[in-house]
Amino acid sequence: MSGEQRKQINLHADKFGEYDMEGPVQDDISWLSLSLDEKTGFGCYAMRMEPGAVTVAHDHVGWEEFLIVEGDLVDSDGTVFGPGDFVSYEPGTNHNSHTEGGCLIAVFERPA
Repeated sequence: MSGEQRKQINLHADKFGEYDMEGPVQDDISWLSLSLDEKTGFGCYAMRMEPGAVTVAHDHVGWEEFLIVEGDLVDSDGTVFGPGDFVSYEPGTNHNSHTEGGCLIAVFERPA
């Protein structure tokens, strides 16, 4: 294998961009594509939420799964997730989340 067949991204060093995946740009949330196919919306990305950030309520067409890398995330039903928690949402799920202290999560979007 050569290095040309590998992609390396560092969640702590690479630049995150504006987050607008649920509509309007949210200044307190940023994201970094890891392997997201922008045509299909499937693949992986990292999302950073500043303390107090809230996502827009959204429906999942396919599966959404994420791993909490750092910080806390509170789901709309009050469940609190922390570092090491892996969460999986089935297609058709509607929810939103917020963070009290900020978080970094790895998100995996895949088809139903």
